[in-house]
Amino acid sequence: MAAHDASGAPAWVEPMLAKPDGGRLRSGAEWAYEYKLDGYRAAMRIAPDGTTVLTSRNNIDFTAEFAGLAGVLAPALDGQAAYLDGEVVVYGEDGRIDFELMQERRGRWVRHQSAPKTVKFDDVPVRFLAFDLLRLGDRDLLKEPYDERRRLLAGLPMPDPYRVSVVRAVTFDELAADRRTPADFLAHAASAGYEGVVAKLRSSAYVPGQRPDSWLKHPLIRTQEVIVCGWRPGQRSFTGTLGGLLLGAHDPVTGDLVYIGDVGTGFSQAARADLRDRLQRLERRAHPFVTTPPREDTVRARWVEPRLVGEIVYRQFTRAGRVRHTAWRGLRADKEPGDVLAPRAGPPEPAAPPRPEPAGQKITVQAGNRQLTLSNLDKVLYPADGFTKGEVINYYSRIAAVLLPHLAGRPVTFIRYPNGVGGEKWFEKNVPNGAPSWLRTVRLPSTGSRGSGDTIDYPLLDDLPALVWSANMAALELHVPQWTVEAEVRQPPDRLVFDLDPGPGTSVVDCARVAERLHDVLVADGLTPYAKTSGSKGMQLYCGIRTSDPAAPSAYAKKLAQQLARETPDSVTAVMAKAQRAGRVFIDWSQNNPAKTTIAPYSLRGRDRPTVSTPVTWDEVRACRHVNHLTFTADEVLDRVDEHGDLLAGLDESRAPLP
Repeated sequence: MAAHDASGAPAWVEPMLAKPDGGRLRSGAEWAYEYKLDGYRAAMRIAPDGTTVLTSRNNIDFTAEFAGLAGVLAPALDGQAAYLDGEVVVYGEDGRIDFELMQERRGRWVRHQSAPKTVKFDDVPVRFLAFDLLRLGDRDLLKEPYDERRRLLAGLPMPDPYRVSVVRAVTFDELAADRRTPADFLAHAASAGYEGVVAKLRSSAYVPGQRPDSWLKHPLIRTQEVIVCGWRPGQRSFTGTLGGLLLGAHDPVTGDLVYIGDVGTGFSQAARADLRDRLQRLERRAHPFVTTPPREDTVRARWVEPRLVGEIVYRQFTRAGRVRHTAWRGLRADKEPGDVLAPRAGPPEPAAPPRPEPAGQKITVQAGNRQLTLSNLDKVLYPADGFTKGEVINYYSRIAAVLLPHLAGRPVTFIRYPNGVGGEKWFEKNVPNGAPSWLRTVRLPSTGSRGSGDTIDYPLLDDLPALVWSANMAALELHVPQWTVEAEVRQPPDRLVFDLDPGPGTSVVDCARVAERLHDVLVADGLTPYAKTSGSKGMQLYCGIRTSDPAAPSAYAKKLAQQLARETPDSVTAVMAKAQRAGRVFIDWSQNNPAKTTIAPYSLRGRDRPTVSTPVTWDEVRACRHVNHLTFTADEVLDRVDEHGDLLAGLDESRAPLP
């Protein structure tokens, strides 16, 4: 860990991350437990002179946004430097952490951050909750065990605990001494409104940027009974069936039937058809609620008599009375509509563990002109969001119309996550055993065989059934080359790509600035650049090209990358070596090598959340000032496509000779 940055504060370290525990909270004397917080991950870095720098998990400067936290600890440190890892949170009036309030605060900050005077947020105070200590004075603590880091953290004086304090941690032995278990601690976390529990190995070091088995997170799942009060017909691949449900419940105080939101994911194809048939028999002309729902929520709504009760999974019930991040679990024939009460804003009461789903459950669906057998649709592949395999298939089915043209004729390399993004993953080029006989494939020489004569049978995903088949294998990421095949012959490259990869200390915001410069150079050279996010940390630029030389795109891209690196060596590098990337954006020109692939437009990524490699407008690139401005999840991308269509639609039509 480098000693200091320009401010004199300890240099930023990429944070260590927690891995999902697969639903099994670890137990034993080697473990300690902390509450999982619902805020913004942040580092508090304090210089010997008291200068305090707050940075996000992506090294975005938070200091001005959370100015009230600066300098709080400095008087107690006696001239020592310190580096605290933790979370910035906001508390609601009920004394519980309230992420919705934090989001409202952040929205105001984004709207006003360009104002000449610092915006005041006295009405929404923030608190920094520290859970790790990475440096104290001249002592680097990264290699020290968790127990020692926590001992030193707990020993730090906290002059103003309303603004900076330490997250409570308890060991297995301490719980046992109180005749309690980790499950009891989890139940308390639920009742106190925390997101969950993180189990940490007491002997473990701090591993920057890694997600090892020594930190394991156990999120809490909330379920809610709901009354089905309406439905929306499906669109695109769900035309002719059910798209989503409009939900109600009775106000616990007045008993009135109130609108509480909607749900559009978690359905099997059979469930969609069954619900549509049931609901068509219950239709009525007007909504059944005591007050009219918001107009934007009721577009294309068809109302029904409020007789059917179902159950959803959700992550939050807002103060406005809406369930958020919902997924359907099924009808509840054992419940009456009169028994269904709306939840209260904030966390639910402690509940029994969620019911296990039937293992290996399979259903048969119609995808285009093929019947496919899908399995384990309720298996959670993105534990942080509860995003299931069924939702992955739903996303790829709905995005197919704009995704498939970017896959057409291009051999696909999968990255599969059969046990979710926290589990083992692997690259797969060859068509796996058991692939359907109708799947189109292409046999090509292996680029890594060095003349050995090896070949690879690549899948070609050129229709909806093939795309659904790949999603059912948990092939979350789809990677393709910049060339196509015709009659099993590789064609010359038709796309030029620049992969902008932010090094340590930079983010997609810095990539956007480099993208603007590349845009101007490419336009001057007669090309038409298009931009998309990588869905991870960076972004890519594409141009449609015409060339007969497979090596020409790499040579041209390398020349431009080196030109920008010469002009601004402090912020851009064209060198692949990781040692050259700190504080710089790496322009990866080598993605144009015919042997390499790039994440496909509209592909999901195997990250914490179901983020997507998303086409964006140049106005969005120029306006980007925060990581959130160019980060999009699956649901957001579907909404964007509804509004904008395919922002890369002109890529092939704009092909021009490669300069």
